[in-house]
Amino acid sequence: MKQIFAVSRARGPAWQDAKPLESQAEWSAHAAFMDSLASEGFVLLAGPLEGAREALIIIRASSADEINARLAEDPWTRLDLLRTARVAPWKLRLGSL
Repeated sequence: MKQIFAVSRARGPAWQDAKPLESQAEWSAHAAFMDSLASEGFVLLAGPLEGAREALIIIRASSADEINARLAEDPWTRLDLLRTARVAPWKLRLGSL
């Protein structure tokens, strides 16, 4: 059964702090990958956290293992630009997705 997870992705050692998000290596490939996950309903919400070195992703999946396997396919994971820091089940109590 699918449930909602909050996923934190942290910048890896390949991240170049002097460059903006859109100028990191393989930006277009990463953006296309994330867009495809959103189109299929796997990623519900995603974006960088202001003033932090992390991004927050809200995902609908069957398990943390499924999330880790899918995010391993991200070009930015392979380049060590992003690493999954935390995957936690999330119970949405107020609002809706």
